[in-house]
Amino acid sequence: MLAGGLGTRMKSSTPKHFHPLLGRRMVDWVVEAARGVDADPLVVVTSEQGAAELDGLTVAIQREARGTGDAVAAAHQALDGFAGDLLVLSGDAPAVSPDALRELLETHRREGAAATVLSFRPADPRAYGRVLRADDGSVRAIIEARDASPEELAVDEVNSSIYVFSAERVWPALAQLDTANEQGELYLTDAVRVLVENGDRVAAYLVPDPVEAEGVNTRAELAGAAAALRDRINNEHMLAGVTIVDPETTWIEADVEIEPDATIHPFTVINGRSKVAAGATVGPHAVVVDAVIGPDATVGPFCYLRPGTHLEAGAKAGTFVEIKNSRIGAGAKVPHLSYIGDADVGEDTNIGAGAITANYRPELGPGKFRTEIGRNVHTGVHNVFVAPITIGDKAWVATNSVVTKNVPPGALAIARSRQSNREGYDDRKR
Repeated sequence: MLAGGLGTRMKSSTPKHFHPLLGRRMVDWVVEAARGVDADPLVVVTSEQGAAELDGLTVAIQREARGTGDAVAAAHQALDGFAGDLLVLSGDAPAVSPDALRELLETHRREGAAATVLSFRPADPRAYGRVLRADDGSVRAIIEARDASPEELAVDEVNSSIYVFSAERVWPALAQLDTANEQGELYLTDAVRVLVENGDRVAAYLVPDPVEAEGVNTRAELAGAAAALRDRINNEHMLAGVTIVDPETTWIEADVEIEPDATIHPFTVINGRSKVAAGATVGPHAVVVDAVIGPDATVGPFCYLRPGTHLEAGAKAGTFVEIKNSRIGAGAKVPHLSYIGDADVGEDTNIGAGAITANYRPELGPGKFRTEIGRNVHTGVHNVFVAPITIGDKAWVATNSVVTKNVPPGALAIARSRQSNREGYDDRKR
C-alpha cells in the first residue's frame, strides 16, 4: 500500500493519508479493504514521518518522494522471497471495497496477466492517467495526464493507481524505470509500459462504480469520499433491518453496531464503538459517542451521549440532555434539559428538568466523583447533586434543591431557603 505522500493540496500539517474519515483514518479504510481479500503480508510504504502513525503494520520507508515506481520498489526488501500476486493499493482511495479488489484479482488470474490495473470512468477524468487499450482489449499503455497528447486526453477510461502485478515480473520492470518525464519521477505506470514492451500481457478491470476508485487529494474530495462511505454504511444497516429515516443526513461511523428494528432519525451522528439495540429510537439531531443504547431506549432530540454512557432497556435520554460516563437504569428517564455525568441512576427513576450532577470537586482531590441515585427516585426541577453523594431507593428530592448530603431511602430531601415576600419593596426602591 502506497501512503507516503504529504498531500500538499490538503493544506494541512497532517499527511493526507492520516486524515479522519468516518471513524477511521483514510489509510485505515484501505487497510481494511486489503484485509478483506486476505492480503498477506501487508506492507505499507510511507515516509519516516508517517511510519510512527502505523503501529501494528509492516512498514517500508520511502526516504525520498521520487514517485510511485520508487515507492513500490521501497517495499522490495520487506517482500523478499514473495512470489505470488502483488496487490498495489493507493492509500488515498478510501472507498475501494474488498469486492472490487476481489474482481481485480480474478481478472488478473483469468487473463494470465503480468499486471492488471483497476480502471474507472469518472464524470470528469481531470488529471488521472489515461488507460490506452489495444485492439484485443489488453492495456498497451497508461499515460499520465500531464504527459498525454490531446487525443490521449480524450480517453475517458482512467487509472486508479490500484494494480495487481506478478511479483517476479514487477521487480525487473521497476529496475528499468527512468525519470524522463515532466515531474522527473519514477512512474509506476511506466512499469506497465516496460512489461508491454517485453511482450507481457497487461489487463484491466473496469470497476462499475467509479466512486470506489476515486483518489483524495483535497478537502473537497475528502468530503466526497466521506459521503460515499456514509451511504455505504447506512445502506448496510438498512439492509440488515435498521430504519434510517433520512440516510443523507445521518452519519454513522464504521465500527458502530446497530441491531434490527432500531430507528435512527434525521441529523443524527453516531460515532466510535457505540451500540444501539433493537427497538431503540435515536434522534433527530442526536450525537452519540462510544455509548450503549439498550433495547427500546429513547434518545433525543438534541441529545448528546458522551463516552461511557449506557442506557438500559426502556431508558430515556430526552431533549437537550447531556450524559457522560453514566448508567441510566431500565425504565429510568432523564427527560429534558439536564446534565448527568459520572452517575448511576437506578431503575424507573425520574430525573426532573434542569438536573445537574456536580462531579468536579477539586477541594476533595483530582478526578471526577460519582453520584449514585437509587431505584424509583423522583427528583424535582432544578436539582443539583454535589458528588460524591448517594440518593437512596424511593427517595424524593424537592424542586430547586442543591443536595450535598446523602438522602436515605424513602426520604424527602429539601435543600433550599424558604420564600420571603417583602411588601412595598418597589415603592421604597423607587
